[in-house]
Amino acid sequence: MTLTLLFSAPERIWPTYEDVLTKALENAGLDARLTRDASPEEVDYIVYAPNDALRDFTPYANAKAVLSLWAGVEKIAPNPTLTQPLCRMVDPGLALGMRDYVVGHVMRYHLSMDRHIHGLNGQWDHITPPLAKDRRVTVLGLGELGQTCAVALAQLGFDVTGWSRRPKGIDGLTCLNGPDDLAQALSAAEILVTLLPDTAATQNTLNADTLALMPKGARIVNPGRGTLIDDDALLAALNSDQIGHATLDVFRTEPLPADHPYWAHPNVTVTPHIAAETRANTASGVIAENIRRSEAGEPLLHLVDRSAGY
Repeated sequence: MTLTLLFSAPERIWPTYEDVLTKALENAGLDARLTRDASPEEVDYIVYAPNDALRDFTPYANAKAVLSLWAGVEKIAPNPTLTQPLCRMVDPGLALGMRDYVVGHVMRYHLSMDRHIHGLNGQWDHITPPLAKDRRVTVLGLGELGQTCAVALAQLGFDVTGWSRRPKGIDGLTCLNGPDDLAQALSAAEILVTLLPDTAATQNTLNADTLALMPKGARIVNPGRGTLIDDDALLAALNSDQIGHATLDVFRTEPLPADHPYWAHPNVTVTPHIAAETRANTASGVIAENIRRSEAGEPLLHLVDRSAGY
């Protein structure tokens, strides 16, 4: 029997996925029809990213799973009409893209590259950076993306502390967990990378109180979620030099409004949500494998825990 896969996502990404996902399904040995238009009762799986065309999942009672194209599911999981199993995207290409972004900006801070890029104005400012082993980096969030970044930094020699909600053990890292360990994780953060999911428990993780726990002049890299940071508190910490610089890739409102103070602040680098993106060629393989597993009666990969929100 031919499976029907509804591709429900912003129209602009359909051309990117149409051929590569079809090929991935064929390579997985699946007889499947990928379409953007199907009667709800005939849909077996929904490949999904938030869009205006599909917000009510009630008619898709026969669908066996909703397969998210994005790693973050905070805009999908709370939907009360979604009763089907929901799988988040864990894409090797996404993880590698995030690793490259994070390592690049951590190295930029570690080596004080901005000092030279922006010019020394004729001053022979002979300041040698420390070795990576003497630089303390903390990564908040040890999911797939956080682990990939933290391990890469540790392999470069950095003194890396990772913090997560639940206990984790990762070779080469100091692993902390739970609310009681957050202060310790932040106090060790000369450079802080935030890769937590967006949940009620993680919003404003960086606020006036927690920013004050960090070493004076610490640097922040946030490619995770805009809601992790209290913007007013960060601006105040930047203005007082408690935080030396922040590189921000994600924001509460995107695109970032033209009049937002981040644009003009001398100690903020804004990047337009480019740290990592799902790659169609690698993500298609993940989707095809999950459908193959489902059809074979095997457990789905990367199931979302609705109570936790990720």
